[in-house]
Amino acid sequence: MARIAGVDLPRQKRVEVGLTYIYGIGVARSNSILKKAGIEPAVRVKDLSEEEVSKIAKILDGEGGVEGDLRKDVAMNIKRLMEVGSYRGLRHRRNLPVRGQRTHTNARTRKGPRRAMIRNKAKV
Repeated sequence: MARIAGVDLPRQKRVEVGLTYIYGIGVARSNSILKKAGIEPAVRVKDLSEEEVSKIAKILDGEGGVEGDLRKDVAMNIKRLMEVGSYRGLRHRRNLPVRGQRTHTNARTRKGPRRAMIRNKAKV
């Protein structure tokens, strides 16, 4: 079982896809890491030797910016925006879309499920 940066990589997947299970690594960064380590991207995770796994871990330590550290940095950046009182910070605070999307009809992912409308009482 290959464990890199605190994440267990899936054994049956190719290495280039398996590395993307680590927060902060996409396909492009995965391929550049494998190129630096001298590992073929088509190799399965289960076929990696301990030496190759340690090479990948060493490269990731050198580059930085994965898993917990990256999550902490992103959270700190959002917190800073909210403290400063910027427009983006206000949108984060109100749980609304931050990048200029419309909210009149859409944005259900960010706003959550619709709240039931209060019906007018029947006039007696």
